Amino acid sequence: MMRSRAAVLTAFAHPLEIREFPFTPLAEGEVRVRVRAAGVCGSDVHISRGRDPRVPLPLILGHEGVGEIEETGGPKRDIHGRELKPGDLVVWERGIVCGRCVYCAIHKRPALCLSRRTYGISVGCGSAPHLRGAYAEYIHLLADTHLIRVDGNVPPSALAVATCAGATAAHAIEQAGLRPGDTVLLIGPGPMAIFATALARAAGAGRIIVFGTRRSESRLTMARHMGADDTLVIDGTSLEERLAFVRDRTFGLGAPVVIECAGTVSAVEEAIQHVAPCGVCLLPGVATPIGRVAVSAFEHVARRNARIQGVWVSDASHLSQAVRLIVENRFPFADLVTHRVPLEGANEALAAVENRSAVKAVIEP
Repeated sequence: MMRSRAAVLTAFAHPLEIREFPFTPLAEGEVRVRVRAAGVCGSDVHISRGRDPRVPLPLILGHEGVGEIEETGGPKRDIHGRELKPGDLVVWERGIVCGRCVYCAIHKRPALCLSRRTYGISVGCGSAPHLRGAYAEYIHLLADTHLIRVDGNVPPSALAVATCAGATAAHAIEQAGLRPGDTVLLIGPGPMAIFATALARAAGAGRIIVFGTRRSESRLTMARHMGADDTLVIDGTSLEERLAFVRDRTFGLGAPVVIECAGTVSAVEEAIQHVAPCGVCLLPGVATPIGRVAVSAFEHVARRNARIQGVWVSDASHLSQAVRLIVENRFPFADLVTHRVPLEGANEALAAVENRSAVKAVIEP
């Protein structure tokens, strides 16, 4: 019987362990994929530390996967209707949704599906099919999984950036209702903000501003390569100085679109204050509980007719947008991947993401 190695979280705040699991026969519509690249997300760090309430143990981490089809359970097509066969390079939507609940069928918001499950986050490996996370040599994808075939010479490691950071960034840009010429402010220059910079530029943003700390200067440089016009190292600056920095570049109004990607209370509180009248503050960075945020409801929201918008994960349409932007080769997405490790280096990769020495770390089993 064939088997696959995987990096398994057996206890929170403990190192991942390399274990082996047997292959499970494929049911109709299921797909077995040989993992070529598994992105290491900041959420993986939170999960490994026990900060995400959705997580069962034991768990094979990894919701950002790219790989080659090994076997299909009967005929299979991707979301564009293209036939899938062994050897095809594919990415897959990390969320598995029902398609029948009120959010799937009525609101057309499958990211909010009442029974949504996520590879590498909310489906454990304690029962068959065990291989349901991307930190593994192989992953077993269920029949309801949306796949996208990627043709051409596209590096799998670059595509891994699209599967979570890129797709969530696409969701944020969609929710923003970005108009050509709008100024966009991004706070927290991680992979999601850097990807959102490229998406905003492609969507016709007039000016893009990115804030980051001194520790993230290399990320600010990458944001400039993706199209940012202005970057600011915020260490040693006051809130008033940062507000003035944005107002000086927006005719004194603030930014019509503010995207908070840091996921901290202080960053959210500041982001809301930068929003222009009739603008929107989006919160894709808030992926785990962070506590309460103080908002001046009159001054910063009601009086400005502003909107505070949650951005919860993404769906297949956003993944498709992110993949398409990478395939078009307009932006240097491969440069985001600063760390590549084998499966045995999974703990090293998690540490590099946690201490921010990596912009994007990828496991290549």
